[in-house]
Amino acid sequence: MEPSLARVDYLQVGVTAQKTMRLLPASGKKATQKVVVGDQDGVVTCFGIKKGEAVPVFKTLPGQKISRLELGGALNTPQEKIFVATGSEVRGFTKRGKQFLSFETNLAESIKAMYISGADLFLCASYIYNHYCDCKDQHYFLSGDKINDVLCLPVDKVNCITPVLACQDRILRVLQGSDLLYEVELPGPPTVLALSNGNGGDSGEEVVYGTSDGKLGLIQITGTKAIPRWEIGNEKKRGGILCIDSFDILGDGVKELLVGRDDGMIEIYNFESADDPGLRHDYALSESIASIQGGCVGKDGYDEILAATYSGWLTGLTTEPVHREGGSGEELKLSQEMQSKISSLRNELEQLQIKVLHEREKYQQSSQCSTAVSSVPAFSVNDKFTLNKDDASYSLILEVQTAIDNVLVQSDVPLDLLDVDKNSAVVSFSSCDSEPNSNFLLATYRCQANTTRLELKVRSIEGQYGTLQAYVTPRIQPKTCQVHQYQIKPLSLHQRTHSIDQDRPMNTLMLKGQFSFAEIHSWVVFCLPEVPEKTPAGECITFYFQNTFLGTQLESTYRKGEGYFKSDNISTISILKDVLSKEATKRKINLNISYDVNEESVRHTLKLIHPKLEYQQLLAKKVHLIDALRELQVHEGNVDFLLPKYRSILEEADQLLEEYKRQPAHLERLYGMITDLFIDKFKFKGTNVKTKVPLLLEILDGCDQDGLIAFFDAA
Repeated sequence: MEPSLARVDYLQVGVTAQKTMRLLPASGKKATQKVVVGDQDGVVTCFGIKKGEAVPVFKTLPGQKISRLELGGALNTPQEKIFVATGSEVRGFTKRGKQFLSFETNLAESIKAMYISGADLFLCASYIYNHYCDCKDQHYFLSGDKINDVLCLPVDKVNCITPVLACQDRILRVLQGSDLLYEVELPGPPTVLALSNGNGGDSGEEVVYGTSDGKLGLIQITGTKAIPRWEIGNEKKRGGILCIDSFDILGDGVKELLVGRDDGMIEIYNFESADDPGLRHDYALSESIASIQGGCVGKDGYDEILAATYSGWLTGLTTEPVHREGGSGEELKLSQEMQSKISSLRNELEQLQIKVLHEREKYQQSSQCSTAVSSVPAFSVNDKFTLNKDDASYSLILEVQTAIDNVLVQSDVPLDLLDVDKNSAVVSFSSCDSEPNSNFLLATYRCQANTTRLELKVRSIEGQYGTLQAYVTPRIQPKTCQVHQYQIKPLSLHQRTHSIDQDRPMNTLMLKGQFSFAEIHSWVVFCLPEVPEKTPAGECITFYFQNTFLGTQLESTYRKGEGYFKSDNISTISILKDVLSKEATKRKINLNISYDVNEESVRHTLKLIHPKLEYQQLLAKKVHLIDALRELQVHEGNVDFLLPKYRSILEEADQLLEEYKRQPAHLERLYGMITDLFIDKFKFKGTNVKTKVPLLLEILDGCDQDGLIAFFDAA
């Protein structure tokens, strides 16, 4: 049976960060719980609900933005002390709002993640982890990549302190004191961690993780190794996971898994068995879910899911029936309650309208006087620019705390704009002159009223690098705009991976010169996505990458004075050679460049490309036939006389057109890659074969794999 959940909007605070809302423990078994939330204005708000209205318990003064909010207290007692991380400081409040702690940490950066267990405090900045006990420094660890979240296994169950770090390089790092115990490889970059069932399960070792590409999984963290229990992929192509909680919302005695995503989806997973979670229910809000909790908030005896959204809305999905069953007296009571609520809302709305008019007049008068100073209204933009492995495209997500009016997208490198199903904005393209202004893309997205979140998709061409700029204009007066920049890197379609196939035929690029470890690392950061900006610890580092479009791979190993780059795609080596030479020349560093080209690698890459080429050519042919076949169908009325392959084209016409529309210029990109491969193969031999490109394109139109390989060998 589907759970019947009704939406209730309680209150709006300022813009909220991830994991900054919690429910305080209830005083009785079915009593309502107080809500505590911290926002980016630095305000901690605690409130309860009485008769459907939010009643404040306490509210702190504004300050630095709050990056995390956790509950704590002595072990095995109700966790009702409130701790907030703001800047590099941790503050503690009682449930009544009295501040009892102000702990200034020794962290040079702002706190990004926090976890509390009894007297133990676990804090993380971008790369640094610190463990404090009773505010005294205990342990320290420097991570190889950015830390997104932290938790500690329950001490009362595992009998030792076991912190777990969720790191951007798709790894969970399990610590013991200041040392790394072991690493756990994950299918995506983990963004959030939670104890299974809220307590780590029976063993206390079970940790649930959510990734930025929408995957969900459970891992058992034992003292010596990690045991994966289950994993759920992101088949529906939903947003990244920001928050997780465990709560029995279905009332069946088993806690369900509550998941909040950055595209506004709230999901409930239940368990047929311990290792078999299934999606039971989902609900869509219009903005990202920063925090999620299960509890009893609105009315005694009725459980609900409470979500805090990016713009600060506290929204509940309650099990309380909207239409109560009962006699006429009950209905009359309900209608009186509703009428008084509607009346108070109308009064509040009228007062707000009068206040807005008054403030607008005041602003007009002040702006026309001789000493007028123009004030630009500040607004917050939550943006994310990530590479999707499935379709080798970049997702640009822009979320604003108020409604978006329009977004202008400009790029100084060639980019394909792809269709996004969720996007309801109207897009218009402007013609641009690429020569004097380096403009290759100018597009405007005009958003519908009340759109606060916009998702765009772009596909880049490897070897062409530059900047994508988004000019975001919200619906506020006076008109103002924010510019956000995103780097398109030379090897932009490569994604970090844990390992590669060493048996493939590889080409090698070797660099030697008077450069430091930090300098060559900065060049790799410039060339490739998902590489941490901080120079790695140690003397040498190896990164593995996979091309999301073609499936080719890259291994980069470097240290002070030398670097080795291996790839089964000669074009990847060619791009690296050109870009690294240019970067070294800028810094006046002499490079000794040598390379080892494997002839077999070109055939191998062609065999990887060919199935994609064949599929796209067939799709293009089918799409070109659709109009003619439809015209034939209109004239003849019956198409039984057609060959089965043509009848199937008519039957699948809508899906074919949709797929073709979703992947514009896909075939041209494949042609371009094969042409580059051809030119690069002979460039390393010192031969210019650009005059033979028209002949190559003719062979490509024929789509004959053997003929193509023979042409590459004979040229």
